[in-house]
Amino acid sequence: MNDASSPSFQLLPGAPDSPVILHVPHSSRAIPATVRQGIVLDDVALERELDHITDSHTAEIAAVAAARCSVAPWRFVNRFSRLVVDPERFPDEREEMLSVGMGAVYTRTTHKEELRPAGFDGRALVGEYFEPYAAAMTDAVAERLAAVGRAVVVDVHSYPTERLPYELHGDGPRPPICLGSDGFHTPAELLSRAERAFAGFGGTGVDSPFAGAYVPLEYYGKDPRVGALMIEIRRDVYMTEPGGPADGPGLGALAGALAELVDAIGSV
Repeated sequence: MNDASSPSFQLLPGAPDSPVILHVPHSSRAIPATVRQGIVLDDVALERELDHITDSHTAEIAAVAAARCSVAPWRFVNRFSRLVVDPERFPDEREEMLSVGMGAVYTRTTHKEELRPAGFDGRALVGEYFEPYAAAMTDAVAERLAAVGRAVVVDVHSYPTERLPYELHGDGPRPPICLGSDGFHTPAELLSRAERAFAGFGGTGVDSPFAGAYVPLEYYGKDPRVGALMIEIRRDVYMTEPGGPADGPGLGALAGALAELVDAIGSV
């Protein structure tokens, strides 16, 4: 196994025979000082933006789930905020979120206000943070393929109960659990297993308000051995919004459902 750990991301080993990688890209609030200098928000406004944009407690949900699994999944965790770079965006003109200033390097906030100065050149951030992250995630998938012949990337996200201004497709349903799918990488059985695992939270939906599933670009649309599913948890299920603590039994119950899904994937 290659060591994918770095200051900005960490690969936490699972069982050698597990095909599952729990991917946690948006849980951190950490921003390096050199990156902070390029953000125009004052400290109070930045903290408020982090409340809105961070998928709070999702790293803990993934960690608790991994500990409960019969066969431990691998975990790939972003140690930096998505305000540094968003590793799940396309790094080029294919990214639709560029229209609201939220490509791989964000220039606008969740409320469409200025985050970085007009004309900001994000290429240095892409080179320093996005590209090494993508390469390490690609290697993690390659190692699962080499070890067990398949890989399943399960993204662990959360989203706000109320639509935020930046959302391009926020006018549809906002179920307690949104399952993001990809036409090539998300087989029907994977969706069905997720629907069963998360049935106890008041309802699941597919691709609303957020759609798609993350696959490293080297495999995207090319290798059917790589499966992918995005789990988007509506934040009122487990936490105080925005950016508050986890509340009640929600986090543990969600971790249990995620563990059930991981075990179901591994048993195929």
